[in-house]
This record gives sequence, C-alpha cells and structure tokens, in this order.
Amino acid sequence: MNKSEFIRKYADNLGVTIKEAEASFAALVDTLTESLKDGEYVHISGFATFNLNEKKEREGVNPKTKEKIVIASCKSPNVKFSKAYKDLFN
Repeated sequence: MNKSEFIRKYADNLGVTIKEAEASFAALVDTLTESLKDGEYVHISGFATFNLNEKKEREGVNPKTKEKIVIASCKSPNVKFSKAYKDLFN
C-alpha cells in the first residue's frame, strides 16, 4: 500500500473527502516531526512511542579504499510499537 492508497482508505474510515484526509495526515506527520525535532518523545497509548536516537561520532572504514574515516554523529527517528498493538497481529 502506498501513501495515496493509504489516504484513500483513511478518508473512507473517517467518512471525509480525500483532501480532508490528506490535510489531517499531513498535520499528524508535521506535528510528530516538530515534536521530535524539539527533543520530545511522543507516546500514543496503545499504539507506539516515537523518539530520536542520537548516534555518537565513530570511526569507520571506507570499503573501497580501506581508509579509516570518521563518521559524524547524527540523529535517527525511532518507533517502538506497544505490546497491545503488536498483539493485534498474533
């Protein structure tokens, strides 16, 4: 399922137009992104917890040249689904 198919199904479930569903989905994604960028974690009870993991600077090896390089620190979004949500699939 791609994004447009998801939006169509989302609109059907909400009983709204596709444009309204797109706006709702965009607002959800924007709010989640802003919260994570502000250093907050987002916990949606019974569904998932979203946060940013910070990876420290580390040494690596360029696979082509075998030269040692420094890999800069970075932040990576992380999601952990709740047990209740996981149990829906088993």
